[in-house]
Amino acid sequence: MDKLTTIDELKDLVKQFTKEREWSKFLSPKTISIYLSLEAAELLEKFVFVDNEQSKQRLAEKRDEVEQEIADVFYWLMQMCWMYNIDLSTSVQKKIKANTQKYPIEKAKGNTTKYSEL
Repeated sequence: MDKLTTIDELKDLVKQFTKEREWSKFLSPKTISIYLSLEAAELLEKFVFVDNEQSKQRLAEKRDEVEQEIADVFYWLMQMCWMYNIDLSTSVQKKIKANTQKYPIEKAKGNTTKYSEL
């Protein structure tokens, strides 16, 4: 479905869900950011106390739970985007362009050194 559903359609889905419940009045950039952070922490919680290799096994074992947490994170991103008119596609493209400058292939390939230390 990722290839069939647009970001705009997902934003509309979140918008409809929120408006039907009259929840918009409770949401601000701060509130949405808090919820986003909480949901990201719940995703992280699925992998606490395991190493990188074990995390792959954990994903296989708890795939449905992980997918639910990923959906929650994405839901809050979509909330922020539709409520505050953020074009996610443009934002991602701009960020990748900026990161391309910060992390040129010839310096960054194969390592995780921060751009300021390359």
